[in-house]
Amino acid sequence: MIQSPEINLDEYSVSSEHGFLSCDLPLVKLPHAHYAPWEAIAVQLPNLIQNGQIRCLIEELPVLTTALLETEPEWRRAYSILGFFTHAYIWGGEKPSDVLPPCIAKPFLEVSSHFELPPCATYAALTLWNFTTAPGKILSDPENVSLITSFTGTKDEEWFIVISVAMEAKGGELISLMVDAISAATTYNVQLLTALLYRFVDGIRDLTILLQRMYEKNDPDFFFHQLRPFLAGSKNMAAAGLPHGVYYDFGNGNGEWHQHSGGSNAQSSLIQTFDIFLGVNHAATGDIKLPQGTSYIQEMRNYMPAPHRRFLETLSTLCNIRPYVTSNEAESPLKEAYNAAVLTLGAFRDVHIEIVTRYIIMPARNGSAARQSSNTLNLATGSSQVNSLVDSKPSGLYGTGGTSLIPFLKQTRDDTKAAAC
Repeated sequence: MIQSPEINLDEYSVSSEHGFLSCDLPLVKLPHAHYAPWEAIAVQLPNLIQNGQIRCLIEELPVLTTALLETEPEWRRAYSILGFFTHAYIWGGEKPSDVLPPCIAKPFLEVSSHFELPPCATYAALTLWNFTTAPGKILSDPENVSLITSFTGTKDEEWFIVISVAMEAKGGELISLMVDAISAATTYNVQLLTALLYRFVDGIRDLTILLQRMYEKNDPDFFFHQLRPFLAGSKNMAAAGLPHGVYYDFGNGNGEWHQHSGGSNAQSSLIQTFDIFLGVNHAATGDIKLPQGTSYIQEMRNYMPAPHRRFLETLSTLCNIRPYVTSNEAESPLKEAYNAAVLTLGAFRDVHIEIVTRYIIMPARNGSAARQSSNTLNLATGSSQVNSLVDSKPSGLYGTGGTSLIPFLKQTRDDTKAAAC
């Protein structure tokens, strides 16, 4: 790799081999006996949710101290467990709970503060820190990866997560390439930059193939009706029964209300890295603007581990690919390579829209029979604008992250393709 003094990946907890996945595999179990009560519930989580015991057993937990968490992998495991507990408790009954008991709320606030993350089941909790594999196995092959903690205990849920893990691992191989490309642009090495952009094209195509493998072992109806409700957050959830979000009870009359987006692949630092690298402008993306004027994509950085956020910020200040390609000095072959990269990323987003349509839009339209056969509230549907669905207007459906789903994804795709010279 070309030396780039401005970007030291280690400073941002980014691996040149696996990207935003940690160099060491996530812990399967917290080693200290103090945390055995957490692990005892985590290993039984699917059954406890299924038989309706999850809330009562969580309420019986003691308030455990976080002082015995020693290593970063231990903190990550604690964050992942508590993220699962939080969403299982909120959504694991016939109606959502708008109060989180102290045995979860208190330690989760402490652990999330350690990572500068919100106390909810983020992409980091569900994916980045929640997988394992056998020694020597390649992480970019989803067949080699398994899930540690699960809401449903099914292959469908596992496949949904391990596809993302495999994509993070495969896409992580492109990070060093992008750093090299920035250095090539800095030194006006047109030939090298052109070659690197075409290698980037190949890498995005590989990721597209991986994404399309979602269909192999993840049933759309199962995903929508059984798994997706547990991914929902506490923000924009009035229709699902959480008009004020969730009250995190610290005990002794203390606590605070929280509203957070649900777990979403929009919280993947990898995908935002690609946009920054190519200079894709999402300033108008997603019909949703936050009150302070920040875009949804920018808001999702708050749900990323702090070092990864800082990596994106640093990359934004250093990336020079698009300005160089659009300058008068750039020659036609370089522009062709850049356009190929942009359009390939746009095609990746086309595939993503197809998957969202199959896994969310279509089951939502056809969900009445499934809802009638279930005694529990389908919170994925509850968080939608139901009247819009009845009128066959899928634009009314919201994602777990809180966006109006299809308009957001189409605008993101269009923004990407618009970056072509």
